[in-house]
Amino acid sequence: MSVVPAQAVAGAAPGTGGWPEDGSAPLAPRARFVPALGAVYRAQLSRARVARIPLLFVATFQSVGIMVLLRGVVDGGEPARSVVSGSSVLVVAFVALNLLAQYFGQLRAGGGLDHYATLPVPPAAVVLGAATAYASFTVPGTLVTAVTGCLLFQLPMAHLWVLAAVLPLAGAALAGLGAALGLLAPRPELATLCGQLGMSAALLLGVLPAGRMPEVIGWARDLLPSTYGVEALARSFDPHPDWAAVAADLGVCAAVGVLSLAVATWAYRRAAAR
Repeated sequence: MSVVPAQAVAGAAPGTGGWPEDGSAPLAPRARFVPALGAVYRAQLSRARVARIPLLFVATFQSVGIMVLLRGVVDGGEPARSVVSGSSVLVVAFVALNLLAQYFGQLRAGGGLDHYATLPVPPAAVVLGAATAYASFTVPGTLVTAVTGCLLFQLPMAHLWVLAAVLPLAGAALAGLGAALGLLAPRPELATLCGQLGMSAALLLGVLPAGRMPEVIGWARDLLPSTYGVEALARSFDPHPDWAAVAADLGVCAAVGVLSLAVATWAYRRAAAR
């Protein structure tokens, strides 16, 4: 049996050396944000991969079906651009807002937050990693919806590359909101209800043409994070887009995304501390 030197024992005694004053064992150093984010993202992506096909089918089928229904009452012009852009972003809302609220609600109720709390991972990495993993599943469905909508309403597809900016920014804003709703809801049933209500708001306020709504509904649209992503994509369908307005909409979407993820991180700290 090996003998531990007395100096090592003395140096590792509670209150001296690398041990905390309360006598507990020293913890591993906290992981850096970027590697921790990558690890959480890969873990969440692997976990949700089993449900990928149903998620993609339901979210895409729902948005395409809405466009087909509205094709009978919307001919073209600005209303058509609103329908196509709103339906495309609705795919993001279905996953990033609705499903993420359910996930974090169940994670909190089932004690899953205790697992993450024992790891030396920054809370922001947990929230952003899970949000990014769920939002990743929306990319194929959003592209299919946008292309189908352009063909259905005969809209130009020359500037569909704007989706490369709309997807991550609108996804971050909605994912942060969904995570916050799931973490703040006292019961998982309420988290599911809040996610469903949020997705319904994204449907009614984002897909339906704003010009045909009452003024009070227009005020509600301004409070919905995904609205600015919808507006940016809708402007890109113009023959000569106002790129300054597109950049402004994306800037607001980015600011709301940072704010919502910060709120979700605070909600995660609050829930994990209980």
